[in-house]
Amino acid sequence: MTARIISGKEIAAQIREELKAEVADLSAKHAIRPGLVTILVGDNPASVSYVTGKQKTAHELGFHSIQDTQPADISEEDLLRLVEKYNNDPAIHGILVQLPLPKHINENRVLYAINPDKDVDGFHPVNVGRLMIGDARFYPCTPYGIREMLTRAGVQIEGAEVVVVGRSNLVGKPIAMMLVQKQKSANATVTVCHTRTKDIRAHTLRADILIVAAGAPDSVTADMVKEGAVVIDVGVNRVGFTSEGKAILKGDVDFDAVKEKASIITPVPGGVGPMTITMLMKNTVRAAKLAAGIPLE
Repeated sequence: MTARIISGKEIAAQIREELKAEVADLSAKHAIRPGLVTILVGDNPASVSYVTGKQKTAHELGFHSIQDTQPADISEEDLLRLVEKYNNDPAIHGILVQLPLPKHINENRVLYAINPDKDVDGFHPVNVGRLMIGDARFYPCTPYGIREMLTRAGVQIEGAEVVVVGRSNLVGKPIAMMLVQKQKSANATVTVCHTRTKDIRAHTLRADILIVAAGAPDSVTADMVKEGAVVIDVGVNRVGFTSEGKAILKGDVDFDAVKEKASIITPVPGGVGPMTITMLMKNTVRAAKLAAGIPLE
């Protein structure tokens, strides 16, 4: 058996078309244009690339979009004042502070200063708490994308044995909490494994759905995967360069071997990655609706 490949690129494109229609509807019926600001401190090349991609997508969807770039030596207090400025701007529904920040700035202090109703990354403790109790307003974007991929691929989540490899605040913990909820596209039995788990293979072999966010290439090999499992590979590891100087990327899963055992698998690149920015945009549209008191689906 060779696994069916879930293309995050294709699913993200579908969602973006749906969002374009939502944005047009908000404009026509409510005179609302979703507003997103991305705040970039310094000129870290990876961060510049990320915010450029976010801004490009926002413009394509018809958002009111602002890129606010600040010098690397901005003081923490000035950055906090900037966040407060956008907290009080009714045209801005989503605020994203690109990480990492320079070492002289306390990242948590800045992230916690964002109005939770504009925290479209889903990192604020209020939004983490709402997720915990099953009343989330904004889901963290990468886990949100994972759940959307599973749902749109027709994967049965309810009642499934889900094993998550990795316990990061960005992916592992939130996806586990999302899938364990007594809700639609959830209701699974979830196990979280990490670097101190004894005999990870014993856990992964039970998984109907295996989500791997370990942060190291080939963390999951074919002998760790149950026949017919659904495998979601979140990892993006740079393992070398081509002769043209282009980065060679590899996931956390031994793709070539595991695809012969899994029923469904995500590739790297082109799997989970393209979903993250798209779900950020979905959260921003949701924030605009919440601000206007428009009922959510």
